[in-house]
Amino acid sequence: MAAIVNIRRDVDDKFYRYRMPLLLTKIEGKGNGIKTVCPNMADVARALSRPPTCNPTKFFGCELGAQTSFDEKAERYIVNGAHDASRLRELLDAFIDKFVLCGSCKNPETDLIISKSDDITRNCKACGAQTGVDMRHKLVPFIIKNPPKTAKKSKKGKSQDEGANGDAENGGDDGDAASDDELTRRIKAEAAELTTKTNIDDDWSVDTSAEAVKARVKALEGAVKNGLVLNDDDSDEGADSPYSVLGNWLQENRSTATPVEVYKKIEELGIQKKHKTNQILVQALFTQKILEEIPKFAPVFAKLGTAEKQQKALLGGLEWFLGVDHPDLIPAVPKILMQFYQTDILEEEVIKQWGTHVSKKYVDKETSKKVRKASEPLLILMMLHL
Repeated sequence: MAAIVNIRRDVDDKFYRYRMPLLLTKIEGKGNGIKTVCPNMADVARALSRPPTCNPTKFFGCELGAQTSFDEKAERYIVNGAHDASRLRELLDAFIDKFVLCGSCKNPETDLIISKSDDITRNCKACGAQTGVDMRHKLVPFIIKNPPKTAKKSKKGKSQDEGANGDAENGGDDGDAASDDELTRRIKAEAAELTTKTNIDDDWSVDTSAEAVKARVKALEGAVKNGLVLNDDDSDEGADSPYSVLGNWLQENRSTATPVEVYKKIEELGIQKKHKTNQILVQALFTQKILEEIPKFAPVFAKLGTAEKQQKALLGGLEWFLGVDHPDLIPAVPKILMQFYQTDILEEEVIKQWGTHVSKKYVDKETSKKVRKASEPLLILMMLHL
């Protein structure tokens, strides 16, 4: 399994939100038939929200003057010739800088938009800015001929992919219903009914109103100076932020720290009333023995408060803890959620809403789906009130 690295490799903070698998390479063949295969290119591209065929892989070919080929079904992506892994990772960094990062806030959460005049811009979901790309680059004609789904305009002027994401954000079908058993189909039917009855909190998605964008730009100014965006709703981020200090302290002391000591540290940093504190606690405090640790540290979460924002931040931290740091624990999601529920930290309605609404706020969409999918047995029990 590939190591996980920051999308912006110039940011060394371990709590940086945006992560991707480290690009892997494999040399195959010899002589004139030698080639470099990128076995996890599909995973890297998904983390960047870019198609692996018409973006990173082709970019390598343009920069190296080499032919590229790919088999999307087999997820096999090839650059002709023998190329060192470190060289391709440097080129990937260049691709990210040129075609992924927002030109304004350097956030990687962008979509490529192609205008009627074939100009390409990066549409940033974090600050709302639209910044252009270098239209002289050799990759540009290829992107225009093979646009990402997010760049294809519908008749109403919205991207087709935006509509698809909207469905997913509101509990939409993953497209694999044919393989679902009867119990899974039942939970999806119940989830659909729940969705129609529940008012969705904007916290699960990104508010793109003019007022929200203006507020977000102001909040990001301090974060950009530090080269770090841990999340979208706080400006006090960076290597010296109280959240990073807390996260590092927890990882160094979690084996010996008592709940009282943990809370005192939070109080010392002045973030006991910040909902993001719950997110950092989950990411940095727990280990493989989380089921044993939740009852021990439940008083800390209770002391911080269990308002809806605190609960959502906790669940966001849990998505990262399980989906990125400890994917082997994903099958235990129902038991972990039940522990938080039984200790009165998470409420039933918040768990049900979270479980039926995929979000890209804390992790990528595929990871978010995977973690929520694992929670279905508990959701069934809650929805059926068993």
